[in-house]
Amino acid sequence: MSTLPPPDWPHLDLERALWANGALWVAGIDEAGRGALAGPVAAAAVILPQITNFTLELRGVRDSKKMTPPQRESWSRAIQAAAVTFGVGLASAGEIDTLGISPATKLAVKRAIQALSVVPDHLLIDYITLPDLPIPQTSLPKGDAHSLSIAAASVLAKTARDAILCELDQQYPGYGLAEHKGYGTAAHQAAIEKLGPSPIHRLTFEPLCSIQKA
Repeated sequence: MSTLPPPDWPHLDLERALWANGALWVAGIDEAGRGALAGPVAAAAVILPQITNFTLELRGVRDSKKMTPPQRESWSRAIQAAAVTFGVGLASAGEIDTLGISPATKLAVKRAIQALSVVPDHLLIDYITLPDLPIPQTSLPKGDAHSLSIAAASVLAKTARDAILCELDQQYPGYGLAEHKGYGTAAHQAAIEKLGPSPIHRLTFEPLCSIQKA
C-alpha cells in the first residue's frame, strides 16, 4: 500500500517555490468559525520545515472540514510536533460585533502571526489579504486544498476553536455549544429563542440581530 498522499490532497509545491526564491519561513494561514453565531473567530499560522518528502510526515492532513474530529485531534498533535513554529489568534464575539467579521478575522490572523517564534518571510493565506502587513503574501482561493501549510493551519484553527467552544458550553449551558460549536443549527437557534443571547453570541448576526430588535 502506497504511503504517498492522494494527488488531489494539499502539497508543498507552493512552499518549495518560495523556499527556492529565498523565503526561509513560509507561513500557511487559515481561519475557523467565521460563520458561527457564537464564540470567537480563530486563525492559525503554521511554518513547516524545509525537509525533502516532508509531505509524508503529514500525509493525512487536508482541509479540516473534510476530516473527522478524531482525525483533526490526532493530526493537530502531529502538526504541532512537526512545525518549525505555529500560532493561534482569536477575535472575540464582541470584537466581531464592533469591527465586523472581516476586520475581526484579519485581527485574529495578525494575532496568530504575532504568536509565531519567527517573523515569516512570506504568507500563504486562504482567501483574505492583509494589505497593511509589510510581509509578502499570496492569497489562495481554496488554499487548504493546495497548500499543506494552509491545510495544517486549518486543522489547528479548527481544533483550537472547538476546544474553546466546549469550554464555553460549561460556562453557558443550554445552548449546546459543545455539539454545534456555535454554528446556526436549528437546535442552536431554538435555544437562542428560548434563553436569549449569551455574552458570547454575535449580536450583529442574524437571527440574533432581529431577536434583539423584537
